[in-house]
Amino acid sequence: MAPAALGLDIGGANLKAAHSSGVACLRPYALWKNPGGLPEALRQLIGDMPPHDLLAVTMTGELCDCFETKRQGVESILAAVELIASDSRFCIWRNDGRFVNLDGARADPLAVAAANWLALATFAGRFAPQGPALLIDIGSTTSDIVPISDGKPVPRGRSDPARLRYHELVYRGIRRTPVCALLGGAGAAELFATTLDVYLVLGDLPEEQTDRDTADGRPATKAAACARLARMLCADREPCPEREVRKLALQIRHRQLRLLRRAVKYVAASMPGPPTTLITAGSGEFLVAKMLSERHGAAGQRLSLAALLGPSISQAACAYAVAVLAAEGHGHGQ
Repeated sequence: MAPAALGLDIGGANLKAAHSSGVACLRPYALWKNPGGLPEALRQLIGDMPPHDLLAVTMTGELCDCFETKRQGVESILAAVELIASDSRFCIWRNDGRFVNLDGARADPLAVAAANWLALATFAGRFAPQGPALLIDIGSTTSDIVPISDGKPVPRGRSDPARLRYHELVYRGIRRTPVCALLGGAGAAELFATTLDVYLVLGDLPEEQTDRDTADGRPATKAAACARLARMLCADREPCPEREVRKLALQIRHRQLRLLRRAVKYVAASMPGPPTTLITAGSGEFLVAKMLSERHGAAGQRLSLAALLGPSISQAACAYAVAVLAAEGHGHGQ
């Protein structure tokens, strides 16, 4: 009988947990603001999840600028995990597709940095066991595009810098990306608004009155989002009515989709044949449907993890992937 495993995906802005039984949770946590509070935040998160025999960990939070280097970030995150997992078995996922124990992770810390995408691609390969496929995971901060062949990930890059170079990592997401990174010279180079505001205005994301993790600290509502986007044009709600704000939001979404399509075409072109399956995941899965409405260089069936496993699993897909892989005994080593 497989052990019950809990997966943790420790990011810079969100903590994600998923149990191998299918329970998942995403909790915002600004690691760069409070790295010392990570152990308690993880303890609270784990306390809300079902019991487990094995804890499986992956991370991306080491890139936070509260750490002088990624090596220091990995070591800090590992120390936090050690504090909260002292009474349970745990393993850490590497970017070569295997798990190691704490000593193994500390011996080569950069090998466990930003490896979550590979866990998801390894898990997702079971949905496309034959032929070429692409995994597209669109999150709040970044998007991952991973080539898969006969059920196995075949990335050209393993580290974040290499993955950026090969367009397998697109540092754009649906909530935290500053709008000025997409608008360029057509607007203010200021953190007045983020992509969250774009998708609130367009109705792709729901309003959350209690969510104030926004550019100006005001609620994540459509009205407040309109005001934030108007400032990108150095205006406000008076000279910039809602119809003009919506036009701006559509323009920004178009630019983000164009970046994603270009990356997908680039990655697909490097594969032996055109992808016949698209596997999609993340809180931004809705963007993939819009991508598919235009030619983008990949064809075939689309398999949505939200449809297959549920929206909460899709949003915490990397955490769920390490949980399942650990429970199955995948790639364990020292």
